[in-house]
Amino acid sequence: MSGAAERADGHGAVVVPYEDGPLLVRGDFVLRTPDGQVIEPGRNTVALCRCGKSAIKPFCDGTHKAIGFRAGTGRDAPAPRTD
Repeated sequence: MSGAAERADGHGAVVVPYEDGPLLVRGDFVLRTPDGQVIEPGRNTVALCRCGKSAIKPFCDGTHKAIGFRAGTGRDAPAPRTD
């Protein structure tokens, strides 16, 4: 990673998968549709849908809670936080 996509700490973006919830993306990133069109997130932190049921995909609208989405991580406990 180089140029504008790289932050001073060496990471362009940080992605955190929330247990049974969205992917939280922070930092410098470009979000694109499958055909390459840029999606303007409007901010430096976004929550991306993992359950597939959001009405505002690719962004999370909280539907995962209503439908009881489970990510199937296979872990008994959440991963340790590193921030």
